[in-house]
Amino acid sequence: MFHRLEETLAGIFSKHLEKRYGWRNAVVFEQPRQPEFGELALPVAFQLARTLRRPPRAIADEIVREIGAIEGVAALEVAGAGYINIRFDRGRYARSLIEGLPPEECAVADGKIIVEHTNINPNKAAHIGHLRNAVLGDTFVRILRARGRRVEVQNYIDNTGVQVADVVVAFERLLGKTPEEVAAMTADPAVRFDYFCWDLYARISAHYREHPETLAWRQQALEAIERGEGETARMAAIVSDAIMRAHLATMWRLGIVYDVLPRESEILHLKFWAAAFELLRERGAIRYETEGKNAGCWVMPAAAFAGDDAGGEGGEDGKVIVRSNGTVTYVGKDIAYQLWKFGLLGKDFHYRPLLTYPNGHRVWVSSEAPGDEPAPEFGRGSRVYNVIDSRQSYLQDIVAAGLRALGFEKEAENSIHFAYEMVALSPRCAAELGFELDAEERRRAYVEVSGRKGLGVKADDLVDKLIEKALEEVVSRHPQEPPEKQRDIAAQIAVGALRYFMLKYTRNVVIAFDFQEALSFEGETGPYVQYAVVRARSIFRKLAERGESVPDYAAELDAGALERQLRSEDFWQLLLTASKTDAVLERAIAVGEPAHAAKYAFQLAQAFNNFYHEHPILAEPDRERRTFLLWLADYVRAQLERTLGVLGIPCPEYM
Repeated sequence: MFHRLEETLAGIFSKHLEKRYGWRNAVVFEQPRQPEFGELALPVAFQLARTLRRPPRAIADEIVREIGAIEGVAALEVAGAGYINIRFDRGRYARSLIEGLPPEECAVADGKIIVEHTNINPNKAAHIGHLRNAVLGDTFVRILRARGRRVEVQNYIDNTGVQVADVVVAFERLLGKTPEEVAAMTADPAVRFDYFCWDLYARISAHYREHPETLAWRQQALEAIERGEGETARMAAIVSDAIMRAHLATMWRLGIVYDVLPRESEILHLKFWAAAFELLRERGAIRYETEGKNAGCWVMPAAAFAGDDAGGEGGEDGKVIVRSNGTVTYVGKDIAYQLWKFGLLGKDFHYRPLLTYPNGHRVWVSSEAPGDEPAPEFGRGSRVYNVIDSRQSYLQDIVAAGLRALGFEKEAENSIHFAYEMVALSPRCAAELGFELDAEERRRAYVEVSGRKGLGVKADDLVDKLIEKALEEVVSRHPQEPPEKQRDIAAQIAVGALRYFMLKYTRNVVIAFDFQEALSFEGETGPYVQYAVVRARSIFRKLAERGESVPDYAAELDAGALERQLRSEDFWQLLLTASKTDAVLERAIAVGEPAHAAKYAFQLAQAFNNFYHEHPILAEPDRERRTFLLWLADYVRAQLERTLGVLGIPCPEYM
């Protein structure tokens, strides 16, 4: 409701300002410094004063006088040196919420939005850092869909890269395994295959450090995998497909699903890269080096992109796209993939259904050959968000530079690097997980982990540990409940704790994960917000236990009654906050920051908890006031539940 009225007011003021003053800039409202100043403040008179050469207050008076009365607005007031403060008609505002409004016409004209996230190398178990990527991406998708955008979720599977090659080398060279033997391992329920590969990856990494001459094994494996031929390529397919499925199962535990999994093997074998290479070569976006350290390579000149990194492949001379041995670098394949996302490549994958999630959602995977049933249309997005950590900014610049070099300026602008910082552990959390810390590490703000060295935190282990700790609390509070119910509630609390912890920080902040902080029922945490919903529901459960039904709010609360009750500033501010959900989500989309939605959930939960403690609703003797308080609690509950749904956080039955 707040967002709808704000948009209506912006339209009214925009139309008037353009007609009266020739003002064509966007109308931007501000939040008044104090609630008593109204609900919105408009500073446009200060901006107009520069061109009109008149006092801002005189301009503000003129605007207010000429615009006159506005439906849904109690007053327009000029304040200070020239602010226009806007006061809503509280009774009418609340009555609109009770009556319900037709769905807003959300901004869907932009076409399909593609969000690519998770993107875990399919060579070992997912780790804690991957969870931040997936939770950020999934939540942003939920926010976009909640505001009516059409979104496609992609999870790119790099099944031909160095990390997969290393695990394949380890199976072949260190363990002497055949593809058939590895396939048997993936089918053995006694073997946690993604965990096995976690340790094996650390082992081959150590072997390379001790015997650098064996790095030639990696190169041989890479070339075989890219060609898609022989035992090594078969082994890579077995390993990557098995771990890809393990990753999907891990993410499902957090309610994260995908629409399509484009695989790098099809980028190569369906000649996506060959088509992209020809485009880049014809436009002169890449050049063939005949001398120097990049002799025999195809290179994108450094002048083509920002943030050149001398430590990257090619360094100051540019970025190597195709190595001298003919293999394609990651960024080369990513340029081809990005072109496909926008429908610019003239090629498409074949697809086959991979699996159906327990909620009925189906995920598709790319394939080299046509499937048995028609697939939805994938790709052809108008805007693309790539959820990739901030350390990949350099490579993302090159991908955008590739689009620009081909003349696709609009697509380059709409290719957005949704960057985020790493996840570490608090020293306390690291100790709880069994890491041995020295005195200096215990004093640090956070402890970094390294999957390559095998010193990481597996995502499933983290979720299991959270469930274990949440279960202790649930059992202590509800010992009479069946064990399976207790565990289900604990899992919901754990998911809420983890997702909220990953979301409450802005994307440019390093996270130091901490069990105790994440699971606390007090403070800015997922369980705190979940508990507010449980409390709100308890009011209506108790009402039912008394044999009473929920009042007919529409029949009992007319605009006059609502106006009387909303003279209480506390009630009005709670209602106003609860009605801002859509405005908050639009803001989160505009700035690309899911943390806004998380912060809002906490603030609304905090406001409701204060209301809950101060007003014993069911003991209220006055009929009108009691009905109003019930409606207000019900409305806030619904908005809290909706916001938690957008955050991917479940609402437990009890806590």
